[in-house]
Amino acid sequence: MTTFQRIVLAERPRGEVKASNFRLETVEVPALADGQVLVRNHFLSLDPYMRGRMSDAKSYAAPQPLDETMIGGTVGQVVESKNPKFAVGEHVAGMFGWAEMGVSDGALLRKLDVSRIPLSTYLGPVGMTGMTAWYGLNQIMQPKAGETVAVSAASGAVGSVVGQLAKLRGCRVVGIAGGKEKCDYVVNELGFDACVDYKAGNLQADLAAAAPNGIDAIFENVGGEVFDAALARTNAFARVALCGMIAGYNGADVEIKNARVLLTNRLTLRGFIVTEHMEFWPQGLTELGMLVATGKLKYRETVAPDLAAAPEAFMGLLKGKNFGKQLVKLI
Repeated sequence: MTTFQRIVLAERPRGEVKASNFRLETVEVPALADGQVLVRNHFLSLDPYMRGRMSDAKSYAAPQPLDETMIGGTVGQVVESKNPKFAVGEHVAGMFGWAEMGVSDGALLRKLDVSRIPLSTYLGPVGMTGMTAWYGLNQIMQPKAGETVAVSAASGAVGSVVGQLAKLRGCRVVGIAGGKEKCDYVVNELGFDACVDYKAGNLQADLAAAAPNGIDAIFENVGGEVFDAALARTNAFARVALCGMIAGYNGADVEIKNARVLLTNRLTLRGFIVTEHMEFWPQGLTELGMLVATGKLKYRETVAPDLAAAPEAFMGLLKGKNFGKQLVKLI
């Protein structure tokens, strides 16, 4: 290949993300300098955090620059190397973004063992997605056997892992998801004890029935009314791992109407960004890799067919159209 395709941010979205916010470009494959490697990406990860990066509002990370490759995690194979630490043919994870190829000095590349673990899972349950679940559960929620754990966006890439890890610790796990199909999957396939369909219109009553002994820990991906309903069911000294606020990703305010229970139930609430806690990644990824390799951690993937399909897939992700981890196949 002498050229490859990439997608850049053409304009910042106002409100909902549109296809016109992106631009597909063809660029030349660069010549490598000493110490560099060229990677052919096989899969791209699409994640909700990307919506925040598309905005230039102040946040925990710098905004995605205009007219540059959209940010994103990738897995692929080394196709050319001038770095002695990486050989042609080795599989690696990196942050090459929405692009078919990428060049790296090797500093942020992670070698991958694909003999027992599928390549794509290094973007899902054995990658940043899985680590987000692992960190929130183990470092913030710290649930004990017998406690009740609530997980919003329970059928999603992160929520599905949180619930399964909590079950492995002997917890009662209640998911919240949108639609009967997703709730059936969460209970029947992933093994949650119950799942509440927030689209059914009886969120508070259904959550009370699913968590009759209250909620001891919440993994929050959504915010808004889903979060409020879970807060209302908390027990004293419950812990909240605040991972995402997808209800507000298009710029809308996300109100917390049950804020008083933060005080009356003496809750611990902590937001977190998993890339700020890299010291835990070796331990977490080792544990997650073993669970996937031995079939103890189940996962589902939604795969867009090529790079050109990435914008539509991303817009669908923000509206909950994906099932499990949203990926883009690049080869």
